[in-house]
Amino acid sequence: AMRSRAEVEATLRTAKLNPAELLPAAHCLSFGPLGGSECCLLQLEPGLCAELEAGRSLVIRGEKNEQAVLCSKDKTYDMKIADTSNMLLFIPGCKTPEELNADQASCNIIHSQIAGFSNNYWELRRCRPKLKKLRKLLMEDPYEGPDSGKDQTSTVSKYTTEDLLSLIQASEEEILHHLQVIDACIIEGYWRILDFDYEMKLLNHVTQLIDSESWSLSKVPLRTCLEELGPLEPTEMIEHILLSYGRKYTDDGEVYFEMCEDKICRAIAQMLLQNAVKFNLSEFQEVWQQSVPDGMTTSLDQLKGLALMDKTSRPETISLLKVEDLPEDNQERFNSLFSIRKKWTEADITPYIQDLCAEKQTVGALLTKYARSSMQNGIKVYNSRRPIS
Repeated sequence: AMRSRAEVEATLRTAKLNPAELLPAAHCLSFGPLGGSECCLLQLEPGLCAELEAGRSLVIRGEKNEQAVLCSKDKTYDMKIADTSNMLLFIPGCKTPEELNADQASCNIIHSQIAGFSNNYWELRRCRPKLKKLRKLLMEDPYEGPDSGKDQTSTVSKYTTEDLLSLIQASEEEILHHLQVIDACIIEGYWRILDFDYEMKLLNHVTQLIDSESWSLSKVPLRTCLEELGPLEPTEMIEHILLSYGRKYTDDGEVYFEMCEDKICRAIAQMLLQNAVKFNLSEFQEVWQQSVPDGMTTSLDQLKGLALMDKTSRPETISLLKVEDLPEDNQERFNSLFSIRKKWTEADITPYIQDLCAEKQTVGALLTKYARSSMQNGIKVYNSRRPIS
């Protein structure tokens, strides 16, 4: 039965509420046929609301065994269910107090039907895009060059942009940016990573040409590179290696590349370090400097996140440890690092945990949470908070 004004007033008196302090309009609620239990509530920050209002989409990504994330065009959010002690009611056409205030002519009693209810809602938290899997998928079948028969016979899946968008838990912009970071390229419509040996072969062709032509490393002409090296390798591969190891610019209508010294030195160090478990540090530095192109200077700073030095051993040693081979989960990452080395200085561990920092988070905050500090010979070191098996 519909309530009358008198019944509403009587209810207010019973509840010891003063009608003068309330808006004149009263909502009388009744349960309709409940179809609303299929509804989910999602709490959005204003920026995401604006995305939807502008007609853009939000996408939920993840495979069956993964925790769902929600992605806008350029950001990724963890989705968590938040329970609420207040029951949330879905009322179609419900007017808020602000709307009632603005609409003075609103009827005194508004009869509304409840279409559904919920005791929880999805809460979004901005998170790091889960991009480790991207490299892992592309490394299943690295590109070994046009002469490799393996490419014709390979049965491993290859991935288009669409495939990666459905498999990787990150926004489209974050995925495309990361593909650039890992130097992936499109070959016959599929994203591929070059096999490291093939990449080194291409880089070697380019550095030898620079050397034989006596070009400045800051002005390597694209056209001549393609003309000279075209008979040896596909021109798109030559251009890809220049893009991976240099910065493209135009001067007087000609395209040039400024080669990146740090990146070239780092790649050559990786090639040398791959051949041994451990290297004598001073011997390695000597061989490394001899192996890089003339005019380039090697420095241990170029190896952050690629190689680990042990200054405590006699003689000092260096070994390969690539940050991209470590787990993506924070706790697993620290477990892995503490099983490699029991005690770390902040300088040594930073390159291996820097990528775990969320927005505005510092390496110091991560260490406080996942490690315990102590002093060793006057130097602050970090070890695990839990026993590492």
